[in-house]
Amino acid sequence: MYEPKKMRPLSRTEFLRRLANHFVVVVAVVAGSLGLGMLGYMRFEGLSPVDAFLNAAMLLGGMGPVDPPRTDAGKIFAGSYALYSGLVFLVAAGLLFGPVMHRMLHKFHWDASNKS
Repeated sequence: MYEPKKMRPLSRTEFLRRLANHFVVVVAVVAGSLGLGMLGYMRFEGLSPVDAFLNAAMLLGGMGPVDPPRTDAGKIFAGSYALYSGLVFLVAAGLLFGPVMHRMLHKFHWDASNKS
């Protein structure tokens, strides 16, 4: 996916383009996850779209729900969505920091004498 160790590091412009592409993917994943959470809260808890958005956003952001679940299905959904949100956080962090870490390590290990 990324350039190998023997290849020169990307230019700053190419790197920023790669970082922007990763950011777009993260925004899409977070938006999709927020939509999934809203649908779950509307379906299982009968919340309005605005209340569902608030609860899903708070869980996705790691703050916890605003309205405690009242139904058993809502409790199972909220717990499952909270676990899923933790994974989304890790994936998003990996997607954002991956190119930065790769560039940093690549610059440390690149042999400038190769010139390829």
